[in-house]
Amino acid sequence: MLRRIVIALVALIGFAAPVAAAPVLLISIDGLRPGDVIDAPQRGLKLPNLRRFLVQGSYATGVRGVLPTVTYPSHTTLITGASPARHGVFSNTTFDPLQVNYGGWYWFASDIRVPTLWQAAAAGGLSVGNVHWPVSVGAKGITWNLPQIWRSGHADDAKMLAALATPGLIPELERATGETYAQGIDETIEGDENRGRFAAALIARHKPQFATVYLTGLDHQQHTDGLGTPPAHAVLERIDAIVGALVAAEHKAHPDAVIAVVSDHGFAPIAHETNLFRAFIDAGLITLDPAGKVKGWEAMPWPAGGSAAVVLARPDDAALQAKVSGVLGQLKADPANGIAAIAGKKEITQMRGNPTASFFVDFQPGYSAGGFADAGGGIDAPSHNKGTHGYFPASDAMRSTFMMVGPKIPRGHSLGPIDMRSIAPTLAAIMHVRLRGAELPALIY
Repeated sequence: MLRRIVIALVALIGFAAPVAAAPVLLISIDGLRPGDVIDAPQRGLKLPNLRRFLVQGSYATGVRGVLPTVTYPSHTTLITGASPARHGVFSNTTFDPLQVNYGGWYWFASDIRVPTLWQAAAAGGLSVGNVHWPVSVGAKGITWNLPQIWRSGHADDAKMLAALATPGLIPELERATGETYAQGIDETIEGDENRGRFAAALIARHKPQFATVYLTGLDHQQHTDGLGTPPAHAVLERIDAIVGALVAAEHKAHPDAVIAVVSDHGFAPIAHETNLFRAFIDAGLITLDPAGKVKGWEAMPWPAGGSAAVVLARPDDAALQAKVSGVLGQLKADPANGIAAIAGKKEITQMRGNPTASFFVDFQPGYSAGGFADAGGGIDAPSHNKGTHGYFPASDAMRSTFMMVGPKIPRGHSLGPIDMRSIAPTLAAIMHVRLRGAELPALIY
């Protein structure tokens, strides 16, 4: 993969001599598969705004992601250029062995252990805006911040978000748009359209020189209805319109801007959930009190859709390692459990994944990890969703999207397959700012 990145860099070097710094708008469409844009006509999709990136800019045929291929670790890689082992965001949800955090996610930027593009841009003298990007609560370097966070969907969530956003920004943009800002828990296309209008208003009023915008409706629909379905296609076509409006707003604010569209992962259909919690309870690795709550644990699954980390209470305990390895091996031996691979510490390190995990389970196509709430049933159960992600990054189905357009970006140029870690340093180079901590060089510039 590194060799292919170097080849792509060499191929573009003649097109991309050093030029003046450019403002950057970074738009993320959660769960956007590259083929949905590249092969849109064949798939019956009408995406005029996204398709324009293929003709007028440069694009990857596929982006290899990180372990696990879920939203929060991936978005942190997109904003840092580092893998989870270095940036510290290991999954969507935080590790919660006693199940007391009410399903809390990695909302807080203080968990990021390396510098971000937001910080790099601010250090380079650029103004920065953000709308709904994951792991952005309290993020340093953001001038105007509408972070992503939710708890229950209760009206108090809006008060919490207003308190965590840049002071006065939500009321200002609500006056400008004539709308109420969407709740953080709202993952529908209507929520995306609302945030798109707020992002356009932010760009128009404040003209940030680096802005990040996150749209989540496609991911939500593909989980619910599956990938390539009429409802998912309808949502993507509406997202295409949001992208068109954001591009127009950015071009009005900064005619010389570079606009990049990314996604965090691909998608795969599922029909089964394999509940490692149930297996660990049965093996005595997790003990419950009479109310069914966790009383004690020696090994705990950390589900991530198509994969699951396993954390040990005593990671250096050889006997415990052997016991957990035996339980996982027995599960894998039964085809009904749908386990494709079990990675140990060495393999996890090679994939630059969660360093606190002693094992990482990858599921076969059609299977995903079950949650603690369903541990009262059997090990194998029908899935709650029709599509998911989170599988090991080697899976072709997990490939994500990268496209970029701007005055000095090569037109109609395929980058081929790239590594997700190369995107942030590429954008840093375009803005002429220094991003410390990125693990790969820039693709362009």
